[in-house]
Amino acid sequence: MENRPTEIRPDGVRATETRPAEIRPVRYDHPDAVRLDGLVQQEYVRRYGDGDMTPLDPEMFAPPHGAYLIAYEGGRPLATGGWRVQEDAAKGYAVGDAEIKRMFVLPEARGRGLARRILAALEADARTAGRSRMVLETGTRQPEALELYASSGYVLVEKFGLYRMHEESRCMAKPLAGATG
Repeated sequence: MENRPTEIRPDGVRATETRPAEIRPVRYDHPDAVRLDGLVQQEYVRRYGDGDMTPLDPEMFAPPHGAYLIAYEGGRPLATGGWRVQEDAAKGYAVGDAEIKRMFVLPEARGRGLARRILAALEADARTAGRSRMVLETGTRQPEALELYASSGYVLVEKFGLYRMHEESRCMAKPLAGATG
């Protein structure tokens, strides 16, 4: 592969890319989503020794209560991410929260700004749906995820959700300015 200097545009796409990925909404049970979810679970097993046990259902990501996105290039799914309404105060969530789930980029597609583009699209969709805050849970063995979220305006918050008692868990949040709900 040729080494060319690249410039990153504000939308996270490298200026040298000739075919930017197309981000499309899909159902969480779409075959491409199921395949990418299996790969992200393998990644969790590799990093933590176990997959994510959070119960998820396709209806959780159905508009207007959520969205699930896949970035495609030439018909090939490369990256994924979703958000769902999550307001269970008993688990540490707040009214207006939208929780990010299943952010993942295939290893060979990393470093191209796909996660940043999906994240921005999820935030915009949740804002349009009236959500006031994006929240997420990641872990200490995912330093690239922690860096992505911090550089996108997310800050550490009190832990919430299924893994709130786990030492390696890190919970982050970002207000969604201009939410319409």
